[in-house]
Amino acid sequence: MSLPRTLARVALGAAMVGAGILHLTTQREEFQAQVPEWFPLDEDLTVVGSGVVEIGLGAAFLALPRRRRLVGGLLATFFVAIFPGNVGQYVEGIDAFGLDTDRKRLVRLFFQPLLVLWALYGGGFFSRRGRHSG
Repeated sequence: MSLPRTLARVALGAAMVGAGILHLTTQREEFQAQVPEWFPLDEDLTVVGSGVVEIGLGAAFLALPRRRRLVGGLLATFFVAIFPGNVGQYVEGIDAFGLDTDRKRLVRLFFQPLLVLWALYGGGFFSRRGRHSG
């Protein structure tokens, strides 16, 4: 696996573990504010569940480099799955994490595809040498 790809994997894995921990601790209320009104589960349950998933996926990206393609694909899928929540924050005008204007909330939406690409890149999906290389 190339050094840039390894660094991308490690950075994203560490960021996901950190974000997951924040879901469960000091930023829990901020994350609850981002859960759209239409989402059928309790806000706290949603935040705790997504935090646990983030910690698990981040830790797996760090600790299981031989499974980087699987974990990278799961992370990309996770980022796609939570995107409607980001859209909901924009549509509902929810202020959280400094996203206190429609413009800031809209700009944030364009970063989600970058997270998907980052997960796929870190997982080795764009390798020139084929499926089994990094």
